[in-house]
Amino acid sequence: MVFPERFSNLPAYAFPRLRALLDVHAPGGEVLHMTIGEPRHAFPEFLSEVIAANTDGFGKYPPNEGTPGLLQAIGEWLEKRYGVTVPSDQIMALNGTREGLYNASMALCPETKAGEKPVILTPNPFYQVYAVAALSVAAEPVYVPATEATNFLPDFAALDPAILKRAAIVYVCSPSNPQGAVADRAYWETLLGLAETYDFKIFADECYSEVWRHTPPTGALEVAKALGSDPERVVIFHSLSKRSNLPGLRSGFVASGPENMQRIRQLRAYAGTPLPLPLMHAAEAVWRDEVHVEASRARYCAKFDIADRVFEGVGGYASPDAGFFLWLPVDDGEAAALKLWQNTGVRVLPGAYLSRDVNGANPGTGYIRVAMVADEQDLERGLTALRDCLYR
Repeated sequence: MVFPERFSNLPAYAFPRLRALLDVHAPGGEVLHMTIGEPRHAFPEFLSEVIAANTDGFGKYPPNEGTPGLLQAIGEWLEKRYGVTVPSDQIMALNGTREGLYNASMALCPETKAGEKPVILTPNPFYQVYAVAALSVAAEPVYVPATEATNFLPDFAALDPAILKRAAIVYVCSPSNPQGAVADRAYWETLLGLAETYDFKIFADECYSEVWRHTPPTGALEVAKALGSDPERVVIFHSLSKRSNLPGLRSGFVASGPENMQRIRQLRAYAGTPLPLPLMHAAEAVWRDEVHVEASRARYCAKFDIADRVFEGVGGYASPDAGFFLWLPVDDGEAAALKLWQNTGVRVLPGAYLSRDVNGANPGTGYIRVAMVADEQDLERGLTALRDCLYR
């Protein structure tokens, strides 16, 4: 079988690369995984009871778009969180947000833009599904650096107008993975202005929106509503994985204007896999509860206080505003990750594995990503070992 040529440029997935780098070497101490952003805080205690009370739902086909109760709960959450009203028919439940981030491109990317091959703009570093989605729809992925010089968010306004004219979709992650940067109102306003001028859609990946330290991050839809933007201009994606420590529930949602959602829902009817009914009931209950979210957020804030203390005085260390990763500067990410593994047993991810080479430069080369998901005692042990190994 011949793989489509466009996938020859598929970015290598980060974790197989990491295993190839590290696993041929013995760890230099007690192994501590700080690579994958898999939340380990407690999820809501009531979850099991809700699933158990609705097990008969496993004997039924679930609705593709989500149950009325789940869609209503999500709409109410959007109203409380962002002050926006989104009708249930402009929301769709997702079987994991990755599905939505990929399939929305399939549903919404045109075959041509301005008479040419369309462009999909993505931050660099980036969540790998953005690039794969672009290749799947035969668009040209353009990787826009998100570096210290741009406050770790992509500066789309600095792009050549010729590229912007071909842009069909722009992926933005705020709070960003891996840097923890937050797009403020001015950033969204600028991007929305570009979207109106050059006629592209903004895919706002806001899966880390509820893991913040001081101020709730501004949402793309919140700003779009305030500006009176075309409702089809913004597509938002949220998840219970990070907000509620439920990566295994595979529950998220996508919301946008009615035309976008009609096309996204139509594709789901043919190519999607809806969440089972008992899990939809569970997700509904979780979206309605904020107590567990606040408790988890407090723990992440305490963890970043630990990091601030451990790395006090370390040159280049920056405490992120949101998310649960550290983006730490090093001379070379691969060399640093290998040294750390061989000397301490602490496992981190080279930043280049989350980035793409563009014109011979990779914005992640001089970084490692550290996931702050371990319990506080192990976290402090791991961060201290990292500091002593790489910075002293």
